[in-house]
Amino acid sequence: MAGETTDSTTLQTEAEVEQEVTPWTVQAGKRGIDYNRLIEQFGSQRIDPALLKRIEQVTKQSPHRFLRREIFFSHRDMQLVLDNYEGGKPFYLYTGRGPSSEAMHLGHLIPFIFTKHLQDVFDVPLVIQMTDDEKFLWKDLALDEAYRLAYENAKDIIACGFDVKKTFIFSDLDFMSSEPQFYRNVLKVRKCVTFNQVKSIFGLTESDSTGKIAFPAVQAVPSFSNTFPQIFGDRADIFCLIPCAIDQDPYFRMTRDVAPRLGYLKPALVHSTFFPGLQGPKGKMSASDPNSSIFLSDTSEQIKTKIQKHAFSGGRDNLEEHRKHGGDTDLDVSYQYLTFFLDDDAKLAQIKEDYESGRMLTGELKQVLIQVLQELVVQHQERRKSVTDEMVRQFMTPRPLNFDAARK
Repeated sequence: MAGETTDSTTLQTEAEVEQEVTPWTVQAGKRGIDYNRLIEQFGSQRIDPALLKRIEQVTKQSPHRFLRREIFFSHRDMQLVLDNYEGGKPFYLYTGRGPSSEAMHLGHLIPFIFTKHLQDVFDVPLVIQMTDDEKFLWKDLALDEAYRLAYENAKDIIACGFDVKKTFIFSDLDFMSSEPQFYRNVLKVRKCVTFNQVKSIFGLTESDSTGKIAFPAVQAVPSFSNTFPQIFGDRADIFCLIPCAIDQDPYFRMTRDVAPRLGYLKPALVHSTFFPGLQGPKGKMSASDPNSSIFLSDTSEQIKTKIQKHAFSGGRDNLEEHRKHGGDTDLDVSYQYLTFFLDDDAKLAQIKEDYESGRMLTGELKQVLIQVLQELVVQHQERRKSVTDEMVRQFMTPRPLNFDAARK
């Protein structure tokens, strides 16, 4: 590339080869995930100070800590969402969960925490897709087990505090077999997308099953309001906003390409970074590695042990060096976790200053995180205990939601 030295070009090429982000694989480069390169690669926009100010003006409250700290850092058409909302036009939220394990981990909470915030501040309906069909196709799971996990995971999602009057959670296996409009929209999308496009967007190959090739349309169609006639009737003009991790963006790049050809609106998106595993910042947590994750089912003692033994430290090799040079908060997993879950900006800033100056030791930083996460997980577990099977059925029954159709 013109104007670059051979060394920088070589480093860039190495990073490009090493970094891989798809809906199923997150492989970081040597320096972790390069989110600036992802924005360039995916063609999204960074959430800048001007957009944060606009969000604050529209919602009349300070942006969520995930926005303030650039955890949700990228978007597509968020300005249009705000324009429509200010103009009196309704919109709805759509997010989802792939149920591949009995218990969700902390990383799985991130989109739901933020989605609940958006539902509360904008007072809008929400649909949550449980892609049990996807997990059957990609994982070594029996179909009945994937279906069961969808209902188990729904309990953790409900425990986040969503309003049943404004929230519909659905299993693909249930809803696509009972709602004709869902399957009609799936077929419309499939007819518009070629095999070569699916291979290119999702990295699939000729050896992948036809189920994998056909699946992306299933994740696309909840972006279209008429997929949910119980909520929106036959209206296809209700705008959709999708909070998700950026690895899910390929689904919705495809969707945004197809939507105008079907006479539908393009969905808007707001993307989060990945929640790092305990061993370091080069990817995201994995439900398959119990020592990389804090699970919502972990005991307080398990949380303490995992953080003390496995949380990657940005501290120095010995006490003298740490006191002299301080720790690296960009690498320290305990500090990174606090950016997600410690709401107090002033306290977080003080921790950063103390750790980077060497006044705070790694063990002390870990103790702060242990207390924060123990409290968060215990509170979540208490809420989950109160989620009954009847509550799950209420959330997962197709029905009208509180929706102000007069906003037009």
